[in-house]
Amino acid sequence: MKAKKNLIVVGDRVLIDPAGKHDRTKTGLYLPATVQEKDKAQSGYVVATGPGYPVQDPNKVMEEPWAERRGAEFKYVPLQVQAGDYAIFLRDAAVEIEYDGRKYLIVPHSAVLAVVRSDFGV
Repeated sequence: MKAKKNLIVVGDRVLIDPAGKHDRTKTGLYLPATVQEKDKAQSGYVVATGPGYPVQDPNKVMEEPWAERRGAEFKYVPLQVQAGDYAIFLRDAAVEIEYDGRKYLIVPHSAVLAVVRSDFGV
């Protein structure tokens, strides 16, 4: 029996497929790695997002703070970023992972600077 693997993003994190590194200038000159590392921003496509920021459910007030917690007492404020968006984010906040042979970046939602979204609606 083969188990199916799922990558689940938690909390306020965003999973990004990074855009190709720019190792050349517009005129075709190669840039050394030290120049590429000085870039403060990077971009890529959002693959998945976590559920959002947890906030306590105002409808579930605990009378006794020491009592056992049962059930979900938290709701989530959804993130602005959605799967399919093109995000520009702070490079220093990103954590690189490898999953199924591909490299991805996990970035906190607060490190996302801007989003380019294509709306195909009317």
